Amino acid sequence: RRLLEISRALIMEPDILLVDEPSIGLEPRFIDMVFEILDDLQNAEGKTIIMVEQNAKKGLEFADIGYVLVSGELAMAGSGEELLEDPQVGRLFLGG
Repeated sequence: RRLLEISRALIMEPDILLVDEPSIGLEPRFIDMVFEILDDLQNAEGKTIIMVEQNAKKGLEFADIGYVLVSGELAMAGSGEELLEDPQVGRLFLGG
């Protein structure tokens, strides 16, 4: 179903995609597939992707720029890589 939603969105050939929870309810192999497609759209086709994702690890691995919200408030911002390495993010979201 997620792939169908992405396909429908691409029919209009947008420059920007708004993606809401692409991994929710998916098995890990399908999560990887969806993120590979999004990565290809971003890097090969030059699409800008704005994403909301509760899977912090997947979302931050994908993100050029990430924002971490806690109780609806902006708690942290930075590159996806910086946020993945931040111990505070690890404690809050990544079980570390």
